[in-house]
Amino acid sequence: MGTVTFSCVFVVLAFLLANVNGVEVGFYELKRGDFSVKLTNYGAVINSVILPDRNGKLDDVVLGFDSVDGYKNDTTYFGAVVGRVANRIGGAKFTLNGTTYNLVANEGKNILHGGPKGYGDVIWSVLTYKPDSHITFTYESSDGEEGFPGALSVAVTYMLIETNKLGVKFEAKAHNKATPVNLAQHAYWNLGGHNSGDILSHELQIFGSHITPVDEELIPTGELTPVKGTPFDFLELHKIGDRINELPKGYDINYALDGNSTAHFRRAAEVYDSVSGRRLQLWTSAPGVQLYTGNLVHDVKGKGGYIYKEHAALCLETQGFPDSVNHPNFPSQIVNPGETYKHIMVYRFTAH
Repeated sequence: MGTVTFSCVFVVLAFLLANVNGVEVGFYELKRGDFSVKLTNYGAVINSVILPDRNGKLDDVVLGFDSVDGYKNDTTYFGAVVGRVANRIGGAKFTLNGTTYNLVANEGKNILHGGPKGYGDVIWSVLTYKPDSHITFTYESSDGEEGFPGALSVAVTYMLIETNKLGVKFEAKAHNKATPVNLAQHAYWNLGGHNSGDILSHELQIFGSHITPVDEELIPTGELTPVKGTPFDFLELHKIGDRINELPKGYDINYALDGNSTAHFRRAAEVYDSVSGRRLQLWTSAPGVQLYTGNLVHDVKGKGGYIYKEHAALCLETQGFPDSVNHPNFPSQIVNPGETYKHIMVYRFTAH
């Protein structure tokens, strides 16, 4: 099987290695000034993001675990790269080029985030690592893995850009069969600090005037509906908790981002925490972003023994639209043999 060609640099580990099923797993740090990001090749996870508040106080602003064991037993996808297809596929099946593919369901009759063993549950190889610059993880996904067709070479690069910017670049090359690809980063953000309580007072703006509404199993209906005047309306910056009680459990919905679909980047979202003064701005090349408010986080023992509860953080997962393989009107996620999937996102952090 061929592989995606990337430049290769010899790797030096930054943190103590663990051994999982005979494969080395480590933690790696990217650091520039007061801004640092810790990652692990288990699930290509973002383990921590440490940055100053308006007074220079440093805090870790993503939820996670102290050890690899926490991620091995995790059901929340804390910080993971999810795929081969992020989000949900209804009925865990789709038809492509006349062939119906039955996937491995892991949420009732549906498949979520790539199945029981998606990319957040595998050990990635470390291709390149430069502590003040970037790290690239790679994974060879086999034909038939979790039911998906075709062999796929996958890479994700985390890179420090300028001052307090984190870039994430996904690439995936299909080899022998056409296949859907939709990779997403599932970090849980709390700008007050991972151990500071809930995010209901965080202010949020999403640059998407439509959502892809879902049925009772959170599978898209295939429609696009406007958010104006609904609890999903974040067209202007306002508190997440303002209208969350109008929803049964909280937010878990895909927004169709506004702007030119041929543009290299679109503004996806902005989050502000008035207590710390921290602000997160997110850009992406993807057509959608999933807002999730940690509705299913219940008494999870995280870093430092802190207990994460419901709404302890929010996720902003830039992505293709959920279940697009079953909705021809949604932007296609199909990658044909020889083609390369690309998805880029940039986080910018400030504090005022």
